[in-house]
Amino acid sequence: MTEQIQKTLRDSAAMRWTALLLLALAMFCSYIFMDILSPIKDLMQETRGWDSTAFGTMQGSEVFLNVFVFFLIFAGIILDKMGVRFTAVLSAAVMLVGACVKWYAVTESFIGSGLETWFTNNLNYIPIFDELGVSPFYEGMPASAKFAACGFMIFGCGCEMAGITVSRGIVKWFKGREMALAMGSEMALARLGVATCMIFSPFFAKLGGNVSVSRSVAFGVVLMCIALMMTIVYFFMDKKLDSQTGEAEEKDDPFKISDLGQILTSSGFWLVALLCVLYYSAIFPFQKYAVNMLQCNLTLTEPAEGTFWAGESVTIIQYIIMLLVAAAGFASNFQKKANMKYGLLAVSIIALVTYCYMGYMRQSAESIFAVFPLLAVLITPILGSYVDHKGKAASMLILGSLLLIACHLTFAFILPMFKGNAVGGIIIAYATILVLGSSFSLVPASLWPSVPKLVDAKVIGSAYALIFWIQNIGLWLFPLLIGKVLDDTNPGVTDPTKFDYTAPLVMLACLGVAALILGFVLKAVDKKKGIGLEEPNIK
Repeated sequence: MTEQIQKTLRDSAAMRWTALLLLALAMFCSYIFMDILSPIKDLMQETRGWDSTAFGTMQGSEVFLNVFVFFLIFAGIILDKMGVRFTAVLSAAVMLVGACVKWYAVTESFIGSGLETWFTNNLNYIPIFDELGVSPFYEGMPASAKFAACGFMIFGCGCEMAGITVSRGIVKWFKGREMALAMGSEMALARLGVATCMIFSPFFAKLGGNVSVSRSVAFGVVLMCIALMMTIVYFFMDKKLDSQTGEAEEKDDPFKISDLGQILTSSGFWLVALLCVLYYSAIFPFQKYAVNMLQCNLTLTEPAEGTFWAGESVTIIQYIIMLLVAAAGFASNFQKKANMKYGLLAVSIIALVTYCYMGYMRQSAESIFAVFPLLAVLITPILGSYVDHKGKAASMLILGSLLLIACHLTFAFILPMFKGNAVGGIIIAYATILVLGSSFSLVPASLWPSVPKLVDAKVIGSAYALIFWIQNIGLWLFPLLIGKVLDDTNPGVTDPTKFDYTAPLVMLACLGVAALILGFVLKAVDKKKGIGLEEPNIK
């Protein structure tokens, strides 16, 4: 029997990390599409007439069905009943359908079509939702933004379903092994999608000197096709694992309503869920406005036409350097020999400095913000490994909250002081963005691996679904709030590079303060009840 167990895919480090890579690549592609319009907010206003309210409403629509139609709860039930592999493929297929709808909404073909006329004349009032003030549309919202919002809702259903599926898949393949390292590594790779989006979305939109926002979205659609292929390959790997172990897929363990009661009565679960919504609401909605915020607070001068820095090839070169930063930094975590470890670390740091210099020379807000996940890629595996072997997950969440507060307040009050100082402003921006990214890396490394300690193994899928649902309330609300606050505090401002972002940034900093308070409460509850959040995963 022991010999048979040793031959399973899960007990092969290469195979379980390959399974992780497939899931992470699918999430990488979804992260790119999630923010595909974020770095071209100014172009959406210029070419499609989307003001900040329309932009924020469309961005918030991604999670509308998850929150108000409770799709995420159903997704958790599907995951628990049908298993990881089926749900992974289903989620990728749903994301692809939504991506195609959103792409058509921003194409030239949509302009003047019957669909545009219909969306202009309809969905201006949604009974009950309008009364509650949570409608995903409003009267006067551009038709293209409405239709794009519909596609983004469909995409969001698949994306959040994929999120809980990946978490469950990692638990299945890594429980009792390097689970925090695996979750941290998956999120580090997936978050490279943010940097990829920031670099290539404007690249495709402005390719050849002809502005076309639909090209950026088409790039995302192609990546969603790749994500679907990754999940299909994972399907067969996961099926092979079950055939080797003799285990039944999770669908043989029936879901019961009473299971939800077991989850909801856990105070530790609620604290982790609330911490999650506060963290993610202060980061993901910010990402959708970050490039525009930098355009408004930095003094950027476009390089002269015909120069290397104004050419299209510099984008490819900078992206390759970015991959070198991530690959060398990530690989340094797994080196046994000190000379290899520090050698790769040195390569990563040199490449990061080179990348930042190129971003400065390009005078590009999107390439400046693209450094956001790079430090996280380097330190997330370190943090994950630390939680695996040493613990201290709750303490890390407190540290993350402090960094979150400091970064948003820096963007709100210190960065504007350097307006007019081309070098100083960009240095402050780079440093703050890198620290913000590193603070965010504390979440997957410490929070997600804590969930299996809070609930029974058979309802992990439902527990993750509930956390994602609560998180989605913030991801729906805060993009919309930022857009409305931005328009209300900048009356009469039509130039998308002249907005004052102070009020939205202070609002996000307040989320960090609330997360800090909850972090201390969670640590106290953990100490009192012995949940084990401060204890290592590997004993």
